[in-house]
Amino acid sequence: MSEQRVTIAVEDGVADVRLARADKMNAIDPEMFAGIVAAIAELEATPGLRAVVLSGEGRAFCAGLDMASMASGGSGIDIHTRAHGPANVVQQVAWGWRALPVPVIAAVHGVAFGGGLQIASGADVRIAAPGTRLSAMEMKWGIVPDMAGFGLWKGNVRDDVLRELVYTAREFSAEEAISFGFVTRIAENPQAEAMALARAIAGRNPHAIRAAKRLCNHEGDAASALMLESVEQAKLMRSPNQTEAVMANMQKRAPVFTD
Repeated sequence: MSEQRVTIAVEDGVADVRLARADKMNAIDPEMFAGIVAAIAELEATPGLRAVVLSGEGRAFCAGLDMASMASGGSGIDIHTRAHGPANVVQQVAWGWRALPVPVIAAVHGVAFGGGLQIASGADVRIAAPGTRLSAMEMKWGIVPDMAGFGLWKGNVRDDVLRELVYTAREFSAEEAISFGFVTRIAENPQAEAMALARAIAGRNPHAIRAAKRLCNHEGDAASALMLESVEQAKLMRSPNQTEAVMANMQKRAPVFTD
């Protein structure tokens, strides 16, 4: 199952998740689709999970669809059935990271093309290595991005920039990607930076972190956003973990939270 295409190692509440098809630059075949969906489901059920780091083994984060593999049978994937909330199975490999209740940090290197860019875009934060190449490449093959990209890019990427990049399928650099909104920041060692960030997040009140992600994910008008803020805050105030956060700060010690 996930061992074939995706590996998961969890330590101190941080999951190190890696696309593991290095010989094909982690290109997405039917088994990779199944492996990522299974990994997301496994993480959803993992007790004590606080944060996730998502990366790719070998020379690249993900080179996008394995066109030869998909042409030889993968085109039979059902894209009409919404099997994962609002998402179909193809969209779940990207949307699932955004829907996961804990923060996800993508460490991106080499290339993130097509579906690979969309998978990275599902993360809450994207840290890229210098010189990483990215592209919304689907137009090259006469199709459109359909792995949740548009739902993930709206609000991050300026509309006219997104249109240009989708219409042309041109490559762009990690440095450009920061100004476009596809990448959060650049680091020489994105994996190490992502793990450090994940550990810092894991040291915060896990209930507050999950509430913050729900607030970040909220889509609605100002009134519903303001109401959700109040609802989430009311649940946190004077809760055991919130009290522990205050006491740990006052006593200048590391907090001990419960899940």
